[in-house]
Amino acid sequence: MASEAHAETLALREQFDTEAQQKDASTLGMWIFLITEVMFFGGLFLTYTVYRRWYPDVFAIASNTLDAVIGAANTVVLLCSSFTMVMAVRAAQLGKRNALIWFLILTLILGSVFLGIKAYEWNKKFEEHHVPGSTFHFAESPRQGPAQIYFSLYFAMTGLHALHMVVGAGLLTFLIVQAKRNRFSAAYMTPVDLIGLYWHFVDIIWIFLFPLLYLIDRHLGK
Repeated sequence: MASEAHAETLALREQFDTEAQQKDASTLGMWIFLITEVMFFGGLFLTYTVYRRWYPDVFAIASNTLDAVIGAANTVVLLCSSFTMVMAVRAAQLGKRNALIWFLILTLILGSVFLGIKAYEWNKKFEEHHVPGSTFHFAESPRQGPAQIYFSLYFAMTGLHALHMVVGAGLLTFLIVQAKRNRFSAAYMTPVDLIGLYWHFVDIIWIFLFPLLYLIDRHLGK
């Protein structure tokens, strides 16, 4: 109990009266940040929806060139990472330091697996010349312009998501280091809670990206 009280005292910033007040302010700040992120991704989703409505045939054909099995595998990986993140937060709430560290490590590993699979998928697109630019060529459709728009959006949306994953991996690494230094306890685990919210947000974005890019109108391109 003494160590928990000590950790709470060290974590309390001078502008706050209590840890509860500090946690409420931090949580509000994170939710505001996540709302701005929703607006940011929302612009990309809207752009994708408009162009898909204009060029449904080309977008369907282009969607069929993506490997749905790889996309589904990455979806499973992220869902598992959400579970391990939940378990990490629960371990922090209970003051179980070792369990917290191991669940954070598992979450980091799963996030790294996701990025590795995504890198493999992107590499395939480079080999197939499906990367927008001077070397772009989409043999499956004579309409190169709309096809290039599809893959521009594909790389923009999945690339931005991957960037958020990289940031999340950095945050998880920070939590692991801090947990090993015994900086968290049942009395103070706000960083774990907030980074958990961020990680779940990134996972939810992929839940929308997967059907949007890989599954919608897939049968039309066959």
